[in-house]
Amino acid sequence: MNLLMVQRVLGLMLVIFSLTLLVPIAVSLAYSDGHWEPFLYSLLIVAVVGVALWFPVRQVRRELRLRDGFLIAAVFWTCLGFAGATPLFLSDVPALSFTDAVFEAVSGFTTSGATVIVGLDELPKSILYYRQQIQWLGGMGIIVLAVAILPILGIGGMSLYKAETPGPIKDQKLTPRITQTAKAMWAIYALLTASCATGFWLAGMDAFDAIGHAFSALSTGGFSTHDASLGYFDSVTIEVIATVFMFLGGANFALHFSALRRREPGIYRHDTEFQAYFWIVVTVIAFASVYLWLYGEYPSLGESLRHASLQVVSMQTSTGLLTTGFADWPGALPPLLMALTIICGCSGSTAGGTKVIRWLIVFRQGVAELKQLVHPSAEIPVKLAGRPVPQRVISGVAGFFAMYFIVFAALMFLAMIFGMDQVSAWSAIATCINNTGPGLGEVAWHFRDVPDSAKWVCTIAMLVGRLEIFTFVLLLTPGFWQR
Repeated sequence: MNLLMVQRVLGLMLVIFSLTLLVPIAVSLAYSDGHWEPFLYSLLIVAVVGVALWFPVRQVRRELRLRDGFLIAAVFWTCLGFAGATPLFLSDVPALSFTDAVFEAVSGFTTSGATVIVGLDELPKSILYYRQQIQWLGGMGIIVLAVAILPILGIGGMSLYKAETPGPIKDQKLTPRITQTAKAMWAIYALLTASCATGFWLAGMDAFDAIGHAFSALSTGGFSTHDASLGYFDSVTIEVIATVFMFLGGANFALHFSALRRREPGIYRHDTEFQAYFWIVVTVIAFASVYLWLYGEYPSLGESLRHASLQVVSMQTSTGLLTTGFADWPGALPPLLMALTIICGCSGSTAGGTKVIRWLIVFRQGVAELKQLVHPSAEIPVKLAGRPVPQRVISGVAGFFAMYFIVFAALMFLAMIFGMDQVSAWSAIATCINNTGPGLGEVAWHFRDVPDSAKWVCTIAMLVGRLEIFTFVLLLTPGFWQR
């Protein structure tokens, strides 16, 4: 374990993060909201801590290993939550406790979108912008951004990329060099964000709201600048734009890159995971629309389709931008939408959850097992896109689901011990570990009234979900720390 290199990288990355605080300072000055001081003080504090970590080991030059990458990913996302909470804690508006500030920051960076703040419409512009910015940085992963920068400083990045990128298959690179891959991912991310912001602006949002909600949609983060979320605008055009870009945020960014580079939109049609993702969304939208119409929730099928489309895509992609409280929908729809958050989007996307490709592998493994019972002597491989899936990947996916549900149950049990009722605890852990935001019961819109001890459990759940379970569990195993 190269602990000195880990310390050096963490110091550098904290310094990089501190520089991002210059933007909310500029926003504060531009809007004259008088809240630039908490960001300036936070910038100095985080930068000093980063330099203090980096300076003693600045001469260390060693290649990072995969274990180092996992350790950096886990420690950095944890440190980032505390560093990101600094301006929220120092600011007198909103007046957040230390627990609430950390919860809000971790929720932003992990793109969970769960919030403890009520009264967003009255907050200073700099605070509102900062919340949107941290989820945008967390969407593609500030570590992947650092991968594009660290090689310039003499630090290899492949181990960081593998530890940070979501999904069961992490060896595919878009370009021959890992730095170019990270830059390509961020270029596509920025291009789609700019396109989304332009669409929102043309549809009637002002520039501030357009940029903020574009950050939220592409990062699948879910923070809004208004308490009513997208319902504040009451615009079909804005809802269509949000639905499209949330859907794109939940797709594999490698597909976006390939489609743009080759100028072949048909590439999406040939990707097995994307096809499954598309049909899950279409099927649930159709079911929810008819269900809402038959139950008389909305006066027409068209109105039902409007609300079902946005809410379903928002929950499927773990975004959490809403136009209405789906928790109040009739019958099976609220738990169905919460179940969608467990699946979520594609690997290599900004979405949370367990990813569509894992469910595809599990389903096809189940089919293969059924065939094996009928033909015991046959060799029946599990295939994706016509190619056999390595047994190592199948075993890894099975292990992932086992650990996922064990950790889920443990965290839910803790939340109930700390005072949450069963429905609220289940949905709170589900929405946090899948990085979604809205839930059921007392967390349908916000987490303000959740006990502090339960908020810390939910904070851990958000970090565990962002790190995709294994990174968290690895750190708890003695073998990880052995030489």
